[in-house]
Amino acid sequence: MQCLHTYDNIISLENLLAAWSEFRIGKRKRTDVQVFERNLMSNLITLHNDLKNKTYRHGPYHAFRIADPKPRDIHKASVRDRVLHHAIYQILYPFFDTIFVHTSYSCRNNKGTHRAIERFKQLSQHVSKNNSKTCWVLKCDIRKFFASIDQHILIGILSTYIRDKDILFLLQNIIGSFYSTQKGKGLPLGNLTSQLLVNIYMHEFDYYAKHYLKGKQYIRYADDFVIFSQNKDLLVRLIPEIQRALTNLLHLELHPKKVSIATLASGVDFLGWVHFPDHRVLRTKPKQRMQRRIAENSKPEVLQSYLGLLSHGNGRKLQEEILRASSTLGVFAVNTKRFPGA
Repeated sequence: MQCLHTYDNIISLENLLAAWSEFRIGKRKRTDVQVFERNLMSNLITLHNDLKNKTYRHGPYHAFRIADPKPRDIHKASVRDRVLHHAIYQILYPFFDTIFVHTSYSCRNNKGTHRAIERFKQLSQHVSKNNSKTCWVLKCDIRKFFASIDQHILIGILSTYIRDKDILFLLQNIIGSFYSTQKGKGLPLGNLTSQLLVNIYMHEFDYYAKHYLKGKQYIRYADDFVIFSQNKDLLVRLIPEIQRALTNLLHLELHPKKVSIATLASGVDFLGWVHFPDHRVLRTKPKQRMQRRIAENSKPEVLQSYLGLLSHGNGRKLQEEILRASSTLGVFAVNTKRFPGA
């Protein structure tokens, strides 16, 4: 299956304008966005002409660090480059989304963490025969995920799906605009295109996991994935197979300290929640982070957001703590029906 979109679809002024409209959401007060908007049509026409004449070159990045919750290095491109990222994403994402496996949940429409943890519940119930059998869960994490992406392999994967050589050249320009520890390695956290590209990259492993590994019950979110089975020995045998596949296909490694096999009854930590046969609870660190942020900022929208998060698990006590701590109980009196147990 190959993408039939063309380079002209991506670089058209119509698509660049649509990309700008999407990009500026929530960013209109930022200085660099305001500067770009002052001469919007001129800037977009110049970008279009540079792309049309093949003179476009991706610019440098502004690097900074965030705690999310662990320290992460973010690389922010210029407004001009980020508008192009949106233009590329708008054209290519709908095609690639159709080829991704159903149980890949990160950075996809109608997916996300909440859908992933619901799928976790469904698969655990299926494997455990509604909690009548022991359900073992293999949990894995990829070491230095974004920094380890092999750009040459990525471009090779893209070339199997994209016919248009100009699109490939443009993607190569963007991919090659960044490297982590060595040339040809890594994608920048912060690029919209990176979200799509890592899913395309990991689709090779997703396909292998679903069709060649004996553990068919599989969920992946970014660099975290789980496989369910009634057979612990099977999961133990899968670990070296998984490592070989990641190495041979993608030049990636499992994080040696983040590979575990546990029963569902003992609790499995996945996507910020500890999952049990009949309930899930928020992990200690996310809980502490939530309490700290509420203490720093108790605006109604912040509190409402956390009530929404807690509605996806057994967070009744925490919900009650939030409501008691709030000086705006009237706000929640209307909305607590959205949150079972609140």
